[in-house]
Parts: sequence; structure tokens; C-alpha cells
Amino acid sequence: MEPPFSESQANLYYNSYYLVYAVLPLLKLLCLTVIGLILAHPRTQLVPKATFKLLSKLVFALFLPCTIFIHLGETITVKNFMRWWFIPANVLLSTAIGCLLGYLVAKICKPPPQYFRFTIIATAFGNTGNLPLAIVGSVCHSSDNPFGPDCYTTGVSYVSFSQWVAVLLVYTLVYHMMEPPIEYFDVVDGGGEIQEQLPSNDLSRPLLVEAEWPGMEDRETVHCKTPFIARVFTSVSTLSYSSIPDPDSLEEASAPTSPKSIRCLAEPRVVRKLRIVAEQTPVRHVLQPPMFAILLAFIVGMVPPIKSVVYGKEAPLEFLTDSLNILAQAMVPSVMLILGGMLAEGPNESELGVRTTVGISVARLLVLPLLGTGVVYLADQLNFLIPDDRMYQFVLLLQYTTPSAILLGAVASLRGYAVREASALLFWQHVFALFSISMYIIVYFKLLLSYV
Repeated sequence: MEPPFSESQANLYYNSYYLVYAVLPLLKLLCLTVIGLILAHPRTQLVPKATFKLLSKLVFALFLPCTIFIHLGETITVKNFMRWWFIPANVLLSTAIGCLLGYLVAKICKPPPQYFRFTIIATAFGNTGNLPLAIVGSVCHSSDNPFGPDCYTTGVSYVSFSQWVAVLLVYTLVYHMMEPPIEYFDVVDGGGEIQEQLPSNDLSRPLLVEAEWPGMEDRETVHCKTPFIARVFTSVSTLSYSSIPDPDSLEEASAPTSPKSIRCLAEPRVVRKLRIVAEQTPVRHVLQPPMFAILLAFIVGMVPPIKSVVYGKEAPLEFLTDSLNILAQAMVPSVMLILGGMLAEGPNESELGVRTTVGISVARLLVLPLLGTGVVYLADQLNFLIPDDRMYQFVLLLQYTTPSAILLGAVASLRGYAVREASALLFWQHVFALFSISMYIIVYFKLLLSYV
């Protein structure tokens, strides 16, 4: 239909155009989420929790890797790898800005002292994986979407390209920020740790723990539930740390053939402590199915002879990519059904406090997207972005708009710290995000598409 010719009617037409294309995709996702909520609700129990946990494992081990490999591998080239550099840089920027906002929230809202660091990291680290993929998939589902015929392939490629740096942040920054505070690490006479415990039965664990990265909480290391970094870098004599490992004993155990005196001469004490912490950081766990899919997409996509065999209508392995593409199409509905199942469990009791919960949610869902809009606009003015690529800018903006990552719940369970607080916070954030994301996507469409 052709737009009216009068200026006022044209403005009304285009405003309704932006509204429809921004709201309809979210209504589709909302419907899927509500279906998941109804299926998993305790009063209906149409689908048991075990089924949702199996579905989350299928998403993690099959649907998501297929989605990444099919679309990232098809679009990635050496040239694109260089052109897309701002996508992972933007993840780091959004996390750094979020840390500053989280620090302000912690100073203003004054959470219980043991949750000071949790307040910072919950504000800083957003969902850069499954939820942006679902939003992009819903936006691009219609053939007349405003981003063109390659909307879905390019959008998924951009989101996938950011995931490797997000996973590295999970196993470094987030992992250590979620360390149990040393001041509140109580030890009983027998040396057993008094800390928050989840039931050991897999089926009794909250769905939140396994909603996005199933199995993470099972990859416990010896010191994952202890204030290891604090013990390495501080020396507090007023508390008993019989159950917390001493860094010197670790050093001797890890290198029995190297005399301690020689090692101390070889490297400064601070360097030695940093090395010990690095050795206890479980970075090796990043090699999971989604990361393997990213690496495989890089290898296949950036080597033209291999790429011509795998991708393309006349490629010899076209039947394989078609099969993987069929599996990949189950990713978006599965992710939203799992989210509905997670919300059906309701919020847990939390010691974080209403004031801090509201403060984190406002900072993450309302303030950070405003700052992110400024960052993306400035980057565009500095020619850091791909010219006239609106989907590229849309994905960058989404990185500032999503709620805190569901992975925080899994890391909290892994570290035995703030498990109930993470569950309650993530519940309320995802409820509020239905409105905040809708509002900001309308704003983004208005900003991006008005220049097309």
C-alpha cells in the first residue's frame, strides 16, 4: 500500500510502520514464552521440569551450534572478520559501562555487603546469546521485514560473532566476581563450609541453573566454592581459613620438583600470585558445543576451497547444511519455551532487597540502553561501523538492551554464592524486560529505519 501524500498523514503512516515492525516480533516471542509458562506451571504440569531440562540441553548441544555454524560459516570471510571487529569490542564496552553503573547502584542502593560485587556484575553482564538470537529471528521471520532478504543470516552471524568474547568473560570476569566474599565465608569446627547449597538431585535444581548453559554447575573445581583470590592476595589473621587453600601449598603441590626458593627468585611474588589465580581459572571449560561451532564456522568459512564444498546451492555437502538448517529452526521456539518454563517457577526469596533489585533493573534495562545508543552513535560517527548496515547497528544496540544473562544463575550455583538472589533478580528482570525491550526496539527502529 502506498503511503498518503500529506505530511501529517505520512508521519502517521511511518510511525505506525515502525510500531508494527517493532512490536509484532516481540508479541510472537511473548506468545511462545506464555505457552512455555502454561506448560510448566506447577498448577498444570502439562510438561514436567525434566522435559524442559532436556530441551535446554538440546538447545545447548544441538540447536544453537547448528544455528551458529549454518549462518556464521556462510557469511564469515577474512575480510568480514576484520570488518566486524567492533562487535566483540562492543561486548567489552557494554560490560565495562555496566560495571560502572553497577558500582553506582551498589553505592546508592546499599545492598547487604556480601552482595556488593554481585550487584556490580549483575548490572554489567547482559544476555548476548540466546535472547538476541531469538529477537533477531523473530524480527526477520517476515519476508517483508525492514532489514532486507538477508536479515536473518546476517543478524545471526553478528550475534554469533560476539559469543566467543562473552563466554570468555563468563569464565574469567564473571567467575571471579561471583567468588564468595571472604568476610562472610564461615567455617565450622570440623572444617566444613557453611554456604548456600542446591539439592544434589538434578531434577530438583531450578530450571534457571540449566536454562542457558546446562552442565556448568557440574564442572566444579577444587576451589570454586571458596574465596580463593581473596586468600591469595590478602592476609587476614582474625578468621580461620583452614578449609581455604594456601597459595604456597598449591605452588609446592603443583611443582614438587621446583624448589620454592628458586621459583621465588625467578618471579616476583605478585606475578606468582597472578599465575596461581590464572591456573585456577576454568578457562578450559569454554570449549563447549557453541564454541566448537564458532571455531568450525571460522575455519570452514574463511577457507574458500572448504567453504565451496559445504555452503552454496551446488555444494557437494548441501544436503548436510540443509539438515543442520532444519535443526537450527527449532532454536528460537525452544529458547522461548525454556524461558517460559523458568518464569513458571517464580521468584525465590532474596536477601538482596527490593531497593537494590529495582536499582539493578532500572540501570540494566533503562539507563544502559540510553548510554549504549550514544556509544553506537559515536562509533558510527567515527566510522568504526559498517556503513549503511542497519542490522549491524541493531545487534550492537541489542547488546545494551537485554536483561542480565541467565548464565549468572549457573555461575552462582557453581560458586555457591547468591543463588537465590540471582534467581529472584533474573525473574523480575525478564518480566520487566518485556516492556523495556519493546520500548527500546521501537526507538531503535525509528532511529535506524528513518535514515534508510
